[in-house]
Formats: sequence, C-alpha cells, structure tokens
Amino acid sequence: MKVKTILVSQPEPKIENSPYFDLQEKQKVKIDFRPFIHVEGVSAKDIRQQKVDLNNYTAIILTSRNAVDHFFRIAEEMRFKVPDTMKYFCQSEAVAFYLQKYVVYRKRKIYVGKRTFSELSPLIKKYKEETFLLPNTDKVKPEVPATLDALGVNWKQATFYKTVVSDLSDLADVYYDVLVFFSPSGIESLFQNFPDFKQNDTRIAVFGNTTIKAVEEKGLRVDIAAPTPETPSMTMALQKYIDKVNKGK
Repeated sequence: MKVKTILVSQPEPKIENSPYFDLQEKQKVKIDFRPFIHVEGVSAKDIRQQKVDLNNYTAIILTSRNAVDHFFRIAEEMRFKVPDTMKYFCQSEAVAFYLQKYVVYRKRKIYVGKRTFSELSPLIKKYKEETFLLPNTDKVKPEVPATLDALGVNWKQATFYKTVVSDLSDLADVYYDVLVFFSPSGIESLFQNFPDFKQNDTRIAVFGNTTIKAVEEKGLRVDIAAPTPETPSMTMALQKYIDKVNKGK
C-alpha cells in the first residue's frame, strides 16, 4: 500500500530546512506533527516535599534542555540566586549551548560530555568532592542513577518536571498511513487515548530499541525501524520505505 499521509508524534520542527519538509516535497506526501506527550513542570512546593534545598548543592547535572529550563524556573520560584561558583555538568554540547539562555557561558564552570550519560561520568568522577543535584523527569533512564551510584559521589535526584500524556481525542476519526514514534511514552499515549486501537493497514515507524520493544509488547507490528547502519535517521528510513512502496505512482 502506498504512503500518502504520515503523523509524526513530535512537535513540528522550527527550522525551515528540516529533512521532514524535504521528504514531504520530494515524495509528495502529507506530514503532520503532533506531540503525543508533553512536559509539565512541578511546583516549588513539590520540590520542597522532595526535601530539596538548592543551597545544599555545589553542582548540577543537566541531561536535557528541559532539565535546564525547569531547574532555573524552580530557582526563580524559590527566590534562590544561583551562585557564580555553581558547577554545571551537561550531558551533551546541545544542553551546554542551551545553558547560555540562563548564564554567561565564559564566566561559569561548565563541563560537557559527548552524547551519552556514561560519557559524562568521567568528568563527574573527577569532581567527587562536589554535592550533585540531578533535576530530572519522573521517567529517568535506569542507567543514570546506576552510573552515579557506581561513581560513589554525593548526589540527589529530584523530579522537576513530568512527562504527561497529551489529549488526542480530536484525532479519533483521522486516519494516517504511517504513525512515527520516538519513545515508549508515545506508545503509552496512543493506547491511553485510544484503548481499542487496531493497527490494520497502518504502518508504524519507530526510533530506538526501547520503542521497538514497547510497540511489540502491545502486539503491534513494526514496519519501519531506525536507526540502522543504512538509515541512521528516521527521515532516511521513511524515505527508503516510501521509495519502495510508492514505486507504482
């Protein structure tokens, strides 16, 4: 069956040269974007109930841009002036770059990993004497606390924001040829919104092994998977699949 419509379970890209727009134009397919999940910040009161006093920490571990936003939001709500001596350990260059929204980069002590949390751990280990705070979501990857425990550092994790299922009720009678997912939370949202969802002829595209597992656990069929050596990005995987099934156009 040919592909004419695709729903990507993420916000629409803000950059004009997104490969999704190129794919849409090249393949003459309609691509819609809709976040199946969204992030909501918790209150300063919730943070206090988690027994977190921002004065007690000398270093912050930041694993995402959401973590950056919500740490500084809570600091403002608590009227906590973040000291210039605070150390920031950022999981990736993208997170470190985003930190500039809140601090003067060249005047702060910022340590940057390459991409994964395990790649950041040697830098954390180097500063074992610090007291670390990990502002995070309610759905933390198990490797993060396991890595910090293994390092033997003084650290505390706190939920500064939560991943929440979006209301998709307006899509109840809308059909797409392909649904694209990037996380198990997206699959969870699909079934919370549509408990009786049947895949039938809908193709499901997924990114990452944990998402593949979540799809299969729901008894669904994975039709398009990324990353692979041949198709490292989702748009490349979609391109390859559409080339194959739309040949008769």
